[in-house]
Amino acid sequence: MEIDITFDCTNIDWNIISETLKQVGMAYYSPDEHNRAFEASFVTVFAWHNGKLVGFGRAISDGVYQAAVYDMAVIPDYQRQGIGSVIMENILKKISHCNVILYAAIGKEGFYSTLKFRKMKTGMALFRHPEKMAEKGFTE
Repeated sequence: MEIDITFDCTNIDWNIISETLKQVGMAYYSPDEHNRAFEASFVTVFAWHNGKLVGFGRAISDGVYQAAVYDMAVIPDYQRQGIGSVIMENILKKISHCNVILYAAIGKEGFYSTLKFRKMKTGMALFRHPEKMAEKGFTE
């Protein structure tokens, strides 16, 4: 499958971003909030198949030695075709000089381990809605 990659937030339908994140069981917000978050990111990556947005991801970073990946998702009908790997490879190229952290959707840890991510023993979080994150299995 031929995938085109873009790095620019121009002409993105933010409704698709919000709906895709909802479909895959990740945190999602209003389209406007996603637009602001992606625009404020260090790197954004969008994957297209025949002009259709099929996946995306972003990273925030200080640009020196730390980065974090967020909102990495592929539309369900396009999963398991290598698109997620292409998105992550493009994100990681832009932050290759940094330590990179992320928290994976429950059940997707195996995907990230294929990209050499490893579980952290000291990862901690302060969530806005801790009860919701506990229900999803992100906290003990």
